[in-house]
Amino acid sequence: MGTTEEEQYFLVKKSALPEVYRKVVEAKRLLDSQRNVTIQEATDAVGISRSSFYKYKDDIFPFHDNTRGKTVTFMMQVDDEPGLLSKILSLVAKYQANILTIHQSIPVNRIAMLTISVEIASETGEVSQMIQEIEALPGMHFLKIIARE
Repeated sequence: MGTTEEEQYFLVKKSALPEVYRKVVEAKRLLDSQRNVTIQEATDAVGISRSSFYKYKDDIFPFHDNTRGKTVTFMMQVDDEPGLLSKILSLVAKYQANILTIHQSIPVNRIAMLTISVEIASETGEVSQMIQEIEALPGMHFLKIIARE
């Protein structure tokens, strides 16, 4: 049985999201972090209507909310440089994620594709921060999350 259009999930960088989605996430954070805050107060604080909040509240959440205990697969395009894979793996280890699989293609024009699957454990640090640190490494062209199970 296949997945219907309405059941598909997409991972999108925060910078690509329309402002209303970011504000819904912020309102949800306010509701979760502060006692006695009403939905009206939270939506007023972030500058959206209650109807916008209700429309999107069940469909958007920060990546880290439901990540623990999951397998996340990253695809990266990297320069073929000695030590770069080691640096990536060191960052994954720094955040205490469990590496499940690693696959690197044969480099073409000194660029390789790298796929790494990691298990996000309860002791794993902030996944979005780990991704940012990996993306900032010299020799990294791009990183995409291709699966989350």
